[in-house]
Amino acid sequence: MPVQKSHYEELLSDYSDSTKVVELLKKYRPYLEMIPSMRRPKESIIPIPLPTVRVREPISPSKPGGFSASAQEVISLPCDLGIVMCDPEWQIKVGVEIFVFIYRPHEDFSDLLMRWRHTQVWLSHGYEWLMPLKYKYILGEAAESIYPLFVIFEETPQRIKKGLKGACLPFVMETIRRPYEYEAEENVEEFMSSSE
Repeated sequence: MPVQKSHYEELLSDYSDSTKVVELLKKYRPYLEMIPSMRRPKESIIPIPLPTVRVREPISPSKPGGFSASAQEVISLPCDLGIVMCDPEWQIKVGVEIFVFIYRPHEDFSDLLMRWRHTQVWLSHGYEWLMPLKYKYILGEAAESIYPLFVIFEETPQRIKKGLKGACLPFVMETIRRPYEYEAEENVEEFMSSSE
């Protein structure tokens, strides 16, 4: 079955939940080990789907990528998910951020890679996060280190897997679930909540 937009949307909605993000990071151990507290992992990460940041410095169109932004302009990053790490005890942001790129239907290797490159260019000009309302009290200062994580499907073209391996970029593979699997999962959740 080819990758459909609904498969992408399903993963994006899953990764909006910190529990699912922890499950994602378990598939790539070096990033799992970056979580500030393994005793309280869900409180140690803030997932931000389709994130936006405020750039501190102006970016001229002559810079790589050909895009521009004025100082203090809010921009939408070309990644699918930003993962901000925070200390669960002190509720302050720590210096590591992970940017997740989910394979989109009909995307080729150069498109996927260019989204990461554009993210690098945007963030190299100083930035601050526009934090979700729930986390407004956390200062969204720029990270000390940023890391990419690519999420592809078993059905993703082989050249993309080969390209990610060749470029030494970390990726995890997800399986496309069939519609009946979503229904079964929802039924289990309904049963569990009604039996409590």
